[in-house]
Amino acid sequence: MTTVFPPHSPALLPIVGSDQTFPVRRVYCVGRNYAAHAREMGSDPTREPPFFFCKPGDADAVIAVPAGQTGDIAYPPATHDLHHEIELVVALGKAGSAIAVEHAAEHIFGYAVGLDLTRRDLQGQMKEQGRPWEIGKAFDQSAPIGPLTPRQPGAPLTAGKIRLTVDGAVRQQGVLEQMIWSVDETIARLSTLFTLQPGDLIFTGTPDGVGALTRGQALRGEIDGLAPLQVRIV
Repeated sequence: MTTVFPPHSPALLPIVGSDQTFPVRRVYCVGRNYAAHAREMGSDPTREPPFFFCKPGDADAVIAVPAGQTGDIAYPPATHDLHHEIELVVALGKAGSAIAVEHAAEHIFGYAVGLDLTRRDLQGQMKEQGRPWEIGKAFDQSAPIGPLTPRQPGAPLTAGKIRLTVDGAVRQQGVLEQMIWSVDETIARLSTLFTLQPGDLIFTGTPDGVGALTRGQALRGEIDGLAPLQVRIV
């Protein structure tokens, strides 16, 4: 049996130190997981259960940027307020549901630097109307990601600096320890809502300092121990 048109290809992320690639299945994102960012978005950063939204997992939304290269990201249509959000991305390599916190790290394949690009004006309009955020979060090229660094056995990434510069000027900076919900806690919670599978990605939240981007600007995202992510808005 044949398909009526060629099936869509998954996004394929490069892996540091390997000729293999990581096929993306789904992209989950954690909302407001750094207290200072929650405040700048007008929320109370109490330790309530984390909430999630999704981006497409295909190559239309997930833009894989190899090490040492700069990815071109088109300024999206229908917005005048495109924002950057630098995030630690966790890639899962093992399936599971109802995962215990103490076993969550066993499901991690590796880590990468990612950008949750957001059409902030459209997201705000949807919030005001009590509607879903898809048009603000799930558009084409909304999830640039750098190369995956495999998790070392017994050494999950739980600490380190996270930083984003725009045209060389620091816009966002913090440390992973500032997360309200740790990576392991996030995986455990998410696995009570979905059966997680190999190929799933989790964007784990952004520090404060999010802001607007314009065409021509160059972004560099860095997290200690990971390959940096470089993109240009065109």
